[in-house]
Amino acid sequence: MTCSFAIPCQARERVCVILNISLMKTSLLILAFALVLSSCSVQPRASWIITTENEPWQEQSDLVSASSDTIPTIDAVIHTHKKGQKIDGFGACFNELGWISLSKLDPTVREEIMEELFFPEIGANFTICRMPVGANDFSRDWYSYNETEGDFEMEYFTIANDQQTLIPFIKGAQKYNSDLRIWASPWCPPAWMKYNKHYASAYTGEAYNEKYRNGLPADKVGYEGTDMFIQDSLYLQSYALYFSKFIEAYREQGIDIFAVMPQNEFNSAQIFPSCCWTAASLANFVGNYLGPAMKEQDVKVMFGTMERANEALVDTILTDPVSGKYISAVGFQWAGKGAIKGIHERYPDMKLYQTEQECGDGKNDWSGAVYSWNLMRHYLDNGASAYMYWNISLDKGGISRWGWAQNSLVVVDPDTKTFHYTPEYYVMKHLSHYVQPGARKLETSGQFSNLMAFVNPDKSIVVALANEGNEDRQVSVEIDGRVYQPVLPAHSIATLLID
Repeated sequence: MTCSFAIPCQARERVCVILNISLMKTSLLILAFALVLSSCSVQPRASWIITTENEPWQEQSDLVSASSDTIPTIDAVIHTHKKGQKIDGFGACFNELGWISLSKLDPTVREEIMEELFFPEIGANFTICRMPVGANDFSRDWYSYNETEGDFEMEYFTIANDQQTLIPFIKGAQKYNSDLRIWASPWCPPAWMKYNKHYASAYTGEAYNEKYRNGLPADKVGYEGTDMFIQDSLYLQSYALYFSKFIEAYREQGIDIFAVMPQNEFNSAQIFPSCCWTAASLANFVGNYLGPAMKEQDVKVMFGTMERANEALVDTILTDPVSGKYISAVGFQWAGKGAIKGIHERYPDMKLYQTEQECGDGKNDWSGAVYSWNLMRHYLDNGASAYMYWNISLDKGGISRWGWAQNSLVVVDPDTKTFHYTPEYYVMKHLSHYVQPGARKLETSGQFSNLMAFVNPDKSIVVALANEGNEDRQVSVEIDGRVYQPVLPAHSIATLLID
């Protein structure tokens, strides 16, 4: 016997409606519960690093943020919607004495240092560096690429000297970062192109240690505000060709130079390779000789390096109708830091670089690191798109050919064949490791001002802070309505990364 049971049509519809409503309520309850769990368990966090004099680069436990409504006092606010200049990167200068010092280490150790400095996302993450055109004050000695007087066609041009030092140094960096960008500037032209026929511009004197004397006669010195380069079209045209030969020779080595500056510290008569120029003469050289030559090479021309707090010198170049059109950026160093703010305000679209870290006295101590931090903050707060340290590496107690002890990122002990990173290296790393090329500087406000903030292309936020006081200090930092409260040890530098 077979039994069957059928539900009337209307009854079936009522059952379906009831079931659908029940399922919807259940789904909404599940969604609400998930949102509650999410809000309770997932809060924005910040990874962070602290450096003190005796304990560099110490990773800390993640900071969990709180709502700004729950924090009574906010020390600093990061304005993520107020974006400043785009950051091109951080780096240093390739100097001959740097390679000489690193070459005293075991090759495996040297490779570890180069990887730490240049491999992306590993250590310092350097992305933009400087090099000299010929000798600078931390070369082994004076040289240029053509000391054959009267060779205006540059037939005897050669970079043979650099094959021993600068080229392997740069290639060693390129091994770890093939996208490394390099710009260059001369400290001195070939000596025969100067009125005094000598690489130096200042007299060392008889009282100077004989080992470090430059041999310049006292009556051959140069003076600020004058031209030491021979201002003749034949010499100027030949010097532009000298730049072109340099670009081409390095290109053949697999090293592309993206930009040049016409003269390092063009106001300064120095005991080492140097050459004074007036701003008007530089405008003529850039506008009528160097600019056109570099345009043919697809190389940018930047103005500098500016080592004086004299904005009028920059105005001379930028407002000149012939030279101004070739200038893609302006570089500042040393006392030039006094001019960057005004230039940034009056030429807001002009790219600005800090071109050389003030070099210290060879002590490589914590006070030098703090000074470096404040230099970085000054330049970056006033529009700099790149920041470059000076000496990458030096021997312990290393002194230049002209008798000057300076600081460096790496110190090599030639006797023990060991090395260490200096406090200034870690200060650089606190920014360069985290701030990516293409990042934007962010505006900040509040009673705590010893900080800098950036937003990276991947939207992560970088906040670097310093506590220069003698006591630990908690700082409340607000970012988009969330507050992070790191405790900064006395005399420390820290970096927060909010993904």
